Amino acid sequence: MFYKITVHDHIRVPPNMFGDKVEDAVLQAIRRKYEGFISQELGIVIDVLDIGSVGDGKIIPGDGAAYYQADFSVITFKPEMQEVVMGKIRDIADFGAFISLGPIEGMIHISQTMDDFVSFSKDKVLTGKESKRTLKPGDICRARIIAISFKDPTNPKLGLTMRQQGLGRLDWVEDEQKEEVTEPKKAKK
Repeated sequence: MFYKITVHDHIRVPPNMFGDKVEDAVLQAIRRKYEGFISQELGIVIDVLDIGSVGDGKIIPGDGAAYYQADFSVITFKPEMQEVVMGKIRDIADFGAFISLGPIEGMIHISQTMDDFVSFSKDKVLTGKESKRTLKPGDICRARIIAISFKDPTNPKLGLTMRQQGLGRLDWVEDEQKEEVTEPKKAKK
């Protein structure tokens, strides 16, 4: 999920930026520090939007840089358990598929790609034995987040599934919806 978050932090502005306007120097230092920043609390920082306020600068002895207390807004992507996400299959391996979700990548284990026995071919295609459905790089899919790990804070891991109704390659979902509409409803006895 994407969020707009207000952050309160002390920002270090190096001496070579002392000639710039304070707000410009602080904004540049914030961008350098936060863009692409990953943490469990914030998620993945996509962009720094604007500065709300900048306090008076303080110089720490022995450092030479000025530190400014600042409030600023950022846009982040923070994955949440059970969230349904759209993505593009980036790569296929014998154990599953890697899906790009924009700022982060997730992995769909081969057992979670479809409700079928799935085989892997050397031309990087996963194929369902009975359904004959295929999954290959470039396919647009809908998946649900079932696992999130920030064990390595610089490289969070997402586990996904496509084995529920309304999930999978987009044309699979459309076919399921058409089948629901065309199937006659059985009368209750």
